[in-house]
Amino acid sequence: MSAVTLSPLAATGIVPLGSEPTTGLETIATPGLWAITFGVVIALIAFDFLLTRRPHEVSFKEALGWSAFYIALPLLFGVWVWQAHGSEIATHYYTGYIVEKSLSVDNLFVFILILSAFAVPRALQQRVLLVGVVGAIVLRGIFIALGAGLIATFDWAFLLFGAILLVTAVKVLRDARSEEDEHIEPGEIGIVKVIRRIWPVTDDYRGTKVSVKESGRRLLTPLALVMAAIMATDLLFAVDSVPAVYGITGDPYLVFATNAFALLGLRALYFVLENALSKLVYLGYGLSVILAFIGVKLVLHWAHGTWEGVPTVSTNVSLIVIVAVLAVTTVASLWKSGRMAEEDQDDAVVAVDDAADGVDGVER
Repeated sequence: MSAVTLSPLAATGIVPLGSEPTTGLETIATPGLWAITFGVVIALIAFDFLLTRRPHEVSFKEALGWSAFYIALPLLFGVWVWQAHGSEIATHYYTGYIVEKSLSVDNLFVFILILSAFAVPRALQQRVLLVGVVGAIVLRGIFIALGAGLIATFDWAFLLFGAILLVTAVKVLRDARSEEDEHIEPGEIGIVKVIRRIWPVTDDYRGTKVSVKESGRRLLTPLALVMAAIMATDLLFAVDSVPAVYGITGDPYLVFATNAFALLGLRALYFVLENALSKLVYLGYGLSVILAFIGVKLVLHWAHGTWEGVPTVSTNVSLIVIVAVLAVTTVASLWKSGRMAEEDQDDAVVAVDDAADGVDGVER
């Protein structure tokens, strides 16, 4: 494999694959590959904005078609990585993509709560989601660059990332075990409070406009508030998603590619899974296990650099564990949802029978 230099991140100490540095990161990317990747991402986002310029309700067929496209695209990119850089790097990429896609599905739960809390008209939902996707890509790009700098400069960066994931895993597990119904109060969101103190807000939505001018003054619309809430959520999700994929590969280019591909299809995936998400009752448990596993993997990686006798976890093992956890989580969730549906149906039948018995008693 030819040695290449990653000029956009050269200041962080990132070095090319094929060399043997004492410190630094390895990458498959050339400046040209970075330029092409940024160009493709920007073009896809621009095309999505063009599609959503006129608000309309997204049909299941339309959402399914775009979801298939945004899943095929990263899979084909992985084939190119495999052919150009070998099976090991391709495995890193595919494993990272699976992790990021799983976490993005969890993001959808929060997006559903936010869109519901703000009563966003269905025709405007895809525009809100698209803005959220753009914000997430930008924020994660910043976090990826910062993470690359930390890893290249400080030996304890992996320990820090591992600790972040372990703490996040505990929080996700607590949320999954909570029996309280999840809901969001728009007025309690910090960024919404701040915005309302600074700018007046209209009582209703005005299409895709985030602000309007009335009586000589500028007012924000509720659409601006929901977009701000989505962006704030993006920031929180970036804190755990970037360290998670750095636990799979140290190549910042692959980290960015997996994040971008996982996020680009999120708008369409929302409309495909919005009704099915409620059936994934054990998804939180599965994600907590995955985050904890990657957190431990990062801690072991750091410890191995200090004490050579400490074992590490290979990417192949990581891929097997992650896929197995997701498979078990999905099957168990669908089984539990089926049982719950049967119980609800039985309860409904009993209620109807009781009502009928009551009517018969009155007639007698």
